[in-house]
Amino acid sequence: MAQLFDLTGKVAVVTGGGSGIGRSIAQALAAQGAAVHILERDPAAGEGVAAAIAAAGGQAQVHACDVAQAQSVRAAMQAAGTGGIDILVNNAGIAHIGTVETTSETDFDRVYAVNVKGVFLCMQAAIPYMKGRGGSIINMASIASELGLPDRFAYSMSKGAVLTMTYTAARDLLPHHIRCNAVSPARVHTPFVDGFLRDNYPGREQEMYDTLAATQPIGRMARPEEVAHLVLYLASDEASFITGTNFPIDGGFIKLNT
Repeated sequence: MAQLFDLTGKVAVVTGGGSGIGRSIAQALAAQGAAVHILERDPAAGEGVAAAIAAAGGQAQVHACDVAQAQSVRAAMQAAGTGGIDILVNNAGIAHIGTVETTSETDFDRVYAVNVKGVFLCMQAAIPYMKGRGGSIINMASIASELGLPDRFAYSMSKGAVLTMTYTAARDLLPHHIRCNAVSPARVHTPFVDGFLRDNYPGREQEMYDTLAATQPIGRMARPEEVAHLVLYLASDEASFITGTNFPIDGGFIKLNT
């Protein structure tokens, strides 16, 4: 029986692959045989991930890239797509806390530039390298795409846009056999979460972590590798009949919270 989720011979691009969820995604795809290209604003972080992948017997390269800048994206995608691209994971993104009243125009524009424009630019730059071979695009959305979360006005706006871009791109790319899906995590325990708690709740980190974890009905935050495994599935041929779909990975947050 053929190995499930085999990506041997596939070329994968992962934005923001230098830390957190992106790191786990890059490692998961490489472990299944993909040649992974990490696009990172912090190339040093990406090189650390690439070194870990190489030590485990995988293939990875790093390309400096600011996903909010078209020229930077085009250059990185050209470097990654020399032999074509089979998988694009739009993982790079930033968070923001604030209501419609407290969000500044500067912060709104910054969130939009990375989380919305960045996904657009990366899809637009990658698709020419995917045409003629098919492939899979996975966009990182959020439970905020479907719910009204408090104090997440700009972030929710951006992730709602990611979700609807995913649906429309999936429709437009059908003739080219390029699938496009979204993954919508709830809270995931990453270094970002630890940093947020340290900066905002000094001395109360564990208390606030437990509070945030308990908002998932399953009783804990997700682990980055759990999100990565879902992305791996959607990137693989085992998901060849799936496109234009959003996949919450939320510990029951959307459907089971009352």
